[in-house]
Amino acid sequence: MPGLKPKNIRTMKKEEVESRLSELRLELSKEKANISMGRSIKNPGKIRELRKSIARILTIRKQEQSEVKK
Repeated sequence: MPGLKPKNIRTMKKEEVESRLSELRLELSKEKANISMGRSIKNPGKIRELRKSIARILTIRKQEQSEVKK
């Protein structure tokens, strides 16, 4: 799964961003559950990429909210 770029996130509609955020969070929790159960990881960099994508979405969402308040 390629990471989300800020440019792509900004062009998405608000509903798309929210659904993508929930998908990423669900996927991250599944990966963490697999690790805690002792299963082997196919792609260890996937968790890092998921966390970065979630952080990007949250950062851009926060920036947009602060722009609206100004």
